[in-house]
Amino acid sequence: MKKLILSLSVSFAAALAAPAASAAGGGAVMDFTADYSNTASMQRGARNFMNYCAACHGLKYLRYSSIEKHLEIPRELIESELMFGTDNFNGHIETAMPPESAEWFGQQPPDLSLTARSRGADWIYSFLNTFYVDPEATTGYNNLQLKGAAMPHVLAELQGIVVKSKDEEAGDGHGGGHGGNHGLKLVQDGALSPEEYEAFTADLTNFLAFAAEPGKADRIALGWNVMFYLFLLFGLTYLLKREFWRDVH
Repeated sequence: MKKLILSLSVSFAAALAAPAASAAGGGAVMDFTADYSNTASMQRGARNFMNYCAACHGLKYLRYSSIEKHLEIPRELIESELMFGTDNFNGHIETAMPPESAEWFGQQPPDLSLTARSRGADWIYSFLNTFYVDPEATTGYNNLQLKGAAMPHVLAELQGIVVKSKDEEAGDGHGGGHGGNHGLKLVQDGALSPEEYEAFTADLTNFLAFAAEPGKADRIALGWNVMFYLFLLFGLTYLLKREFWRDVH
């Protein structure tokens, strides 16, 4: 088993645990490719999701047992640190948000099981990194990726206070930015540095990509094995053909 790099805690100090390997910004949708081979990143992403997202959003197509199987997190650790409000290890990850939450936010917080497949991992990463202060918004925040988002910026204490730069407000879209985030400017530090925050959201995005397709890494590995054996078979078949046709030529 790979060394488990996981520090499970709701405290901001725990959120600083080892950054993800990849995080990039720029463009209308920030450039991000989910890394299905980075088990440690997805482990941290599971922690991030359960600590900051699971209160409102569920993953109804993902089971806790799948996290144990694919992310190599011991069952005892999942039960003690990731399972809140349920003791069904083989059950799906459901939200505890009551039906009346639709009245609080204007709509029911969506299940995020298939978001990475329907919108793409780069969309999720962009969404998490482009919140900014908007006094006219009901929650006090808006989002460049999803205008008028009803979701509060639950990671604000980690990210800090971000506003639109003057150039962005003027409409040219080329202002300086926090992490290259399309004219957004960090005006007050959060619990994480900009680099640590981007790593935090990269881990979370990797986990949501895993949640959408838990077996994808296994399929990729199987595909490479099949290709290897096909090339090997081709080589053996070619040598056999030469042996059979040697006397003919």
